[in-house]
Amino acid sequence: MNTLFLFRNRFDQLREFLKTLDWLPPLAARVTLGVVFIEAGWGKLQHIDKVIGFFTALGLPAPAFQAHLVATSEFAFGILVLAGLFTRLAALPLSVIMIVAILTARREELRGFSDLAGFSEFLYLLLLLWLVIAGAGSLSLDRLLIKKRGRA
Repeated sequence: MNTLFLFRNRFDQLREFLKTLDWLPPLAARVTLGVVFIEAGWGKLQHIDKVIGFFTALGLPAPAFQAHLVATSEFAFGILVLAGLFTRLAALPLSVIMIVAILTARREELRGFSDLAGFSEFLYLLLLLWLVIAGAGSLSLDRLLIKKRGRA
């Protein structure tokens, strides 16, 4: 009984300590996704002709329009996600881009769930959906806006 009490006490202490780190997972997700999308968007903007050619080869409709839309969206929404500003809203179009990427560019490689789970696009999609649901976290501009609006 004494061992069980000691274990429970240590577990409660660990749980309380981990609560102090609740800011870390959303920050890590935002930094990771923000950097990935900023770099991807910037690279596409710098080589837009290659992106248009790739989208044309995939058979996407209006490849020039979509190439510009995707490149600009990845860059701009990546900045917002990184900053934690309008995170839930910014994560939605990036999620759509990841879904389209999986269904078009990665379609040939997709034979089952294990393939899907191995795609970086799928991991990004899961992290983006988590940010849509959970929000940007306490170290974000979203949180500052909520606090500021609460005082007004």
